[in-house]
Amino acid sequence: MAVGSFSIDFKPVPGVRLGSVSCGIKPGGESDLVLFEFAQASTSAGIFTRNHFAAAPVIVARQHLAASASRYFLINSGNANAATGEPGIADALSSCQAVCRHTGASLSEVLPFSTGVIGERLPVEHIIAALPTVLPLLDEANWLDAAKGIMTTDTKPKIGSRQFLLGADQVTITGIAKGAGMIQPNMATLLVYLATDAVAGRADLQTALEQSADKSFNRITIDSDTSTNDACMLVATGVSGRSIAPEPQLATFTTELTSLMIELAQGIVRDAEGATKFVEVAVRKGRNEADCLAVARSIANSPLLKTACYGNDANWGRIIMAIGKAEADLDCSKIDIYLDTVRLVKDGARDPEYTETLGASIMAQDEIRIRVDLNQGEAKETLWTSDLSHAYVSINAAYRT
Repeated sequence: MAVGSFSIDFKPVPGVRLGSVSCGIKPGGESDLVLFEFAQASTSAGIFTRNHFAAAPVIVARQHLAASASRYFLINSGNANAATGEPGIADALSSCQAVCRHTGASLSEVLPFSTGVIGERLPVEHIIAALPTVLPLLDEANWLDAAKGIMTTDTKPKIGSRQFLLGADQVTITGIAKGAGMIQPNMATLLVYLATDAVAGRADLQTALEQSADKSFNRITIDSDTSTNDACMLVATGVSGRSIAPEPQLATFTTELTSLMIELAQGIVRDAEGATKFVEVAVRKGRNEADCLAVARSIANSPLLKTACYGNDANWGRIIMAIGKAEADLDCSKIDIYLDTVRLVKDGARDPEYTETLGASIMAQDEIRIRVDLNQGEAKETLWTSDLSHAYVSINAAYRT
């Protein structure tokens, strides 16, 4: 039930090899185990969930990322290994140790990631048994297989690339992402893996990732819920020999990275559980970005507004409600509200030229743009969200049964 088109085009990244197999965690023989291998001397950056119930693999991955450069990412889908206590930590470490036995990597060079059902022990034996199968499959061309292997309730793989010049040399960034529910990132996102063949220091790479995540994955919401397993990783293999520093290379790299991450983030919203609408909420002319973001998030997270989008209901009172409950300093007598180019509200009251027919025609579209002009300054923010359908309820009511 995804909204819009999804590209599966990508460019391999020199210095990155991937493989994907079924290890039996997900039923039906679906791919559910992915292994990334990175060239020696690669640098890594990452952002992780702020959920207090951070999953065992998040805890281990944070520790390993802080300790050394990353050589391997081991990702399983179908089981989150979250709320599993010390046994869950031991299971995550056992998976990493199995990779070390086959590759000669040190323990801290292997980062584990998991996604799926919360509260159940990770079937480590399946992962360990499958590693001899996935290792011979490692290849630069396997990005799309990896994108499929990390999916859970997703219906489409999310994958994309950017190729551009840094100075006189071409560099590549490629990334994959997964997520369709439990989506309101509170750091970066669900599971996202990006790699580039540029040369990058750890600090520059981390800065670029955080800035790009703030304008992409931190600007989407499906259901206002933040996962226990969110992770967003960026690896620079350095194979191109072209550094992202100093300026203006760093700015160019960050701009391209942000563009790719916005594409992936919007893909997640378009493939949201049960989604029939892709909704952009743009708040402009605010006193500051914090006010704009508060208003945008209040609108995007409103169940009443989201069900109105699903039902093609141009009930603009729901937008008024959502704006009014935002924790922001607003002068409601100055606010204008638009559906695409149709103005609903002028100076805080119904626009005299607005008709329900005009509003309904916009709400019937697959893609809807809600624009709010606060008319109190020059700041602006944009969020992307989806509608809330019967299918979303059905998917989540039956997720474990």
